[in-house]
Amino acid sequence: MADIRIYGDPVLRRKAKKITVFDDELMVFIRQMKVDMHEKDGVGLAAPQVGRSIRLAVVDTSLGEGEPYILINPEIFYFSEETEENSEGCLSLPDISVQIRRPRIISVRALNEKGVEYTLENVEGLLSRAIQHETDHLNGILFIDHASLVRRQLISGKLRKLAKSHNKP
Repeated sequence: MADIRIYGDPVLRRKAKKITVFDDELMVFIRQMKVDMHEKDGVGLAAPQVGRSIRLAVVDTSLGEGEPYILINPEIFYFSEETEENSEGCLSLPDISVQIRRPRIISVRALNEKGVEYTLENVEGLLSRAIQHETDHLNGILFIDHASLVRRQLISGKLRKLAKSHNKP
């Protein structure tokens, strides 16, 4: 199992590189990411969270009942004007959850593990939120960046502790 990178690790703030090679090494990495996500009870995991700055995320909101979505070089090309607020957490920010407002419906274009493009249109609910959250990771954005100033101030002490305790030189 890969170590999940914790808040304060610089890899979480980098814009990840586009994937252009679809080889056995990538397939092995994708399989490991799926295992890691399920072992940590996550609904999504982005490659930067396990230390690789590449544009890859796995998302499974079926609680292990279905096959996870493999999102390589994802691009969200539609965001609804209608938004909704819901609690979000993150494997890279353990024990922190914050109410975050996001577009309710999205459409996304991505490549699968074979490099074949596919589109998910008018995605809503937890799947929409998870795809937005993981795509943010690929752009160096954390869910707390979407929180209101007041909410960020409320968790600032926890964030400092996280950064200090998990990212020692």
